Amino acid sequence: MEANRDRDPQANAAESLRAEYDRRMGEIQRRFEASGDGLACTVARTSLVDEIVLRLWAAEVRAEPQLARGVALFATGGYGRGNLYPYSDIDLLICVEKGQLKLAQDPIRRVSQGLWDCGLEAALATRQPGDCEKFEATNPEFTLSLLDLRTLGGDPAVIEKLEQRTDARRWMKEAKTIGAELMALTRERHAKFGNTLFHLEPNIKDCLGGLRDANVCHWLVKLRAGAGGNGGESDELMEGVTFLAAVRCFLHYRRRRDDNVLDWRSQDAAAEVGVGLGRPRSVDTAYWMRAYFRHARLIQRRLEREIEASGLRLEEKPAKKIKPKGGEGFRVGTGQIELEKATADSDPAARPAVVLAAFGAVAASGMRLSWASEERISDAIPVLSMELEEGPDLWKRLNAILVGRYAGEALRAMHALGVLELILPEFHGIDALVIRDAYHRYTVDEHTFVLIDTLHALADDPGPGAPDWRVKFRQMLRELHTPGVLYLAALMHDTGKGRAGDNHAAESARMTEGVLQRLALDTHDAGQVRRIIEVHLEMSAALRRDIFDAETVRTFAAKVQTHELLRMLTLFTYADISAVHPDAITPWKAENLWRLEMRAANQLDRAVDEVRVHTAGGAMWKTSEDRVTAVLALAKQNRPAVEAYLDGFPERYLQTRTPGEIIRHFALTQHFDKEPLPLEFHHGDPISEITLVTRDRPRLFAGIAAALAASGMNVVTADAFANAAGVVVDSFRFTDSFRTLALNPGERERFVDNLRKLIDDPVARETMLRSRGRGRRPAPRVRVETVVEFHDANPSQSTLMQVIAQDVPGLLRAISQTFSDLGYNVEVALIDTEGEMAIDVFYLTRSGAPLTDDAKQTLREALVAAIASNAEGTA
Repeated sequence: MEANRDRDPQANAAESLRAEYDRRMGEIQRRFEASGDGLACTVARTSLVDEIVLRLWAAEVRAEPQLARGVALFATGGYGRGNLYPYSDIDLLICVEKGQLKLAQDPIRRVSQGLWDCGLEAALATRQPGDCEKFEATNPEFTLSLLDLRTLGGDPAVIEKLEQRTDARRWMKEAKTIGAELMALTRERHAKFGNTLFHLEPNIKDCLGGLRDANVCHWLVKLRAGAGGNGGESDELMEGVTFLAAVRCFLHYRRRRDDNVLDWRSQDAAAEVGVGLGRPRSVDTAYWMRAYFRHARLIQRRLEREIEASGLRLEEKPAKKIKPKGGEGFRVGTGQIELEKATADSDPAARPAVVLAAFGAVAASGMRLSWASEERISDAIPVLSMELEEGPDLWKRLNAILVGRYAGEALRAMHALGVLELILPEFHGIDALVIRDAYHRYTVDEHTFVLIDTLHALADDPGPGAPDWRVKFRQMLRELHTPGVLYLAALMHDTGKGRAGDNHAAESARMTEGVLQRLALDTHDAGQVRRIIEVHLEMSAALRRDIFDAETVRTFAAKVQTHELLRMLTLFTYADISAVHPDAITPWKAENLWRLEMRAANQLDRAVDEVRVHTAGGAMWKTSEDRVTAVLALAKQNRPAVEAYLDGFPERYLQTRTPGEIIRHFALTQHFDKEPLPLEFHHGDPISEITLVTRDRPRLFAGIAAALAASGMNVVTADAFANAAGVVVDSFRFTDSFRTLALNPGERERFVDNLRKLIDDPVARETMLRSRGRGRRPAPRVRVETVVEFHDANPSQSTLMQVIAQDVPGLLRAISQTFSDLGYNVEVALIDTEGEMAIDVFYLTRSGAPLTDDAKQTLREALVAAIASNAEGTA
């Protein structure tokens, strides 16, 4: 007791104040835990801190009455807004007239010490009134803090002076400068978080859609209305802020410090008590995180709206390079796309064709839909749902969005408005879905959009000095015949993560089946989408092994099977790894990806004829067990006949056709007596496909190639396979240079009939080719020297020959005609193009045996001459 009486009275007062602060903070915490009202918690703490600050200052004024003049206290920042979170620091401005600076120095220091003694982290700034009316470019944060200036107490004359110097007119005058600086600070902060709010463990204060963005909205409103004005807070902004305020209070109390990262354990704990959901209740963590992202998205979208309303731009440099044309139902204005006004008869916002065309313009240009247009679309979702029609037209419109340079921006907007889920309900399962691992940074849906952004960025000019792999990837992307197939696969590849199960790739492929049916994709494109999704993890897995090991390459190539799929999978894998987090793809890893692609491509050309299906002698098959099982499951009572049909086909035939297609091909073989030359035709724009299933005979492959050339078609890919019974399946994918079949649907049936006749009539083919004439082609951008190579990869069966040449009309016809003239038979053919280079691989026999060395030399000389003659005719 004696020692206590001898203590410094100031120490006793500090202890008493600290005890009172702790007691009342405990009361505030208990009220928060009972109600879950974060904003009420921040207001209560603000009021408590106001009392302590004024009590400390009043003690100084009593000790030195002259401090009652020339000094005033103000709250700034979050304290000034009246929203002090449990462990946030205190921003305090003490405005002192010049003549009082020396007198106020020690009292200000003691006030600061008193706050620290109470456990408050205080940031005190001392300024003269005149210092607060100038915008400081070197310290923009101070100017921004004055936007939240709130008077605490002190000399009324100083208060009036400062309020006059920071009135609405000053802010209106400086609004443009302050706004630009605010955008720079916001841009820098957003960049630290990858410019997305969809992080697995977000920082709820500084991340996009966080409380700092809500503050920026508040400041922008003030800058437009003047600091003395009140633009009001929107309902959506307040909804988002209310939720995040509860979460931030929860995090502060949980960690007993100003820590705002919502890590996995905190997510579980928040979900356990239903933080922010209005009343204490336990919910699933995934459900709670979706609630978080929904509220963060409200704040982000409100920020975009306030920036637009303020005439500012968040991007440092405009990325918009293309101004799209307006379309029916929408127009293109200055920097945004606007739906036409509704009439008594029609509202463009309720017409799917108009809405999707508008999003197509967003994807092509990077412009955004106006806020009014987005709100109209959001309101019209029920009508759009009823009016939306499935089929090829829907795929055409979705494809136009997917291939646009800014597809990611368009898809994000469609997702936020609910339009994407109208087209692809399967996507809803990964909306803001958090999958916890130490590898991914983003939610599943955002990872998908970042992947698509990354793919499109590959088409940009890499600039001088770019590594070879970057140049090659750009070339591969630009040369894809149907890029929309790759982007659709990218959009759907992780949808299976929304379902329970260990194999999300298989589940995603299964879910995509319904999408492919609704969009009515042609058989080949649908198969490509399905296969990319099924094997989308295989290339990443191969990279974790020795890519220079022959077995690693063989195993990987066996899963890919085609050059077209290999190129798309390479591009997809690069983008998929890059979209995990910004540092996931390294130059070394990208280089290895490129090397694996080259080695796998080489393996594909040399292994097609090695592995064949066998059903004789009790061995049902050699490989592809799952594929054979799936085909036989559809065979029903024809199982023995289907087994006989499969016997001897290269494994690649099973890997590149669906079980349904294979059964359909088998069915055609049962009617050779009625139709010896059955032909399947699928029209596409720009690529169509024909498949012929028939008995093998001399000059058949050459006849098909010549018939297509005579019809004015340009073959881009083809393959040909034969089974042990001499049944061949030849497929050709081609473009129609003059778009005759696209513009005249009635001509398609006649085209198929003429094609069937031309295949068996060489005289008619030659007559038609001569009558078509030889038009001049533009000079090629890249000259390709003709190379003919032979490889006896499997000498007991056939000879592998690869031809690399300039891709010109009639090339395949010239090559296949040479085979026929010399009496060689095509066992397997794989036709492909890369830009202006044709890469054609053939497995050849003569009288059932591989070619001799003399035969190879004869064939090489004949091919070089035929290719040169064909090229001269098209020059």
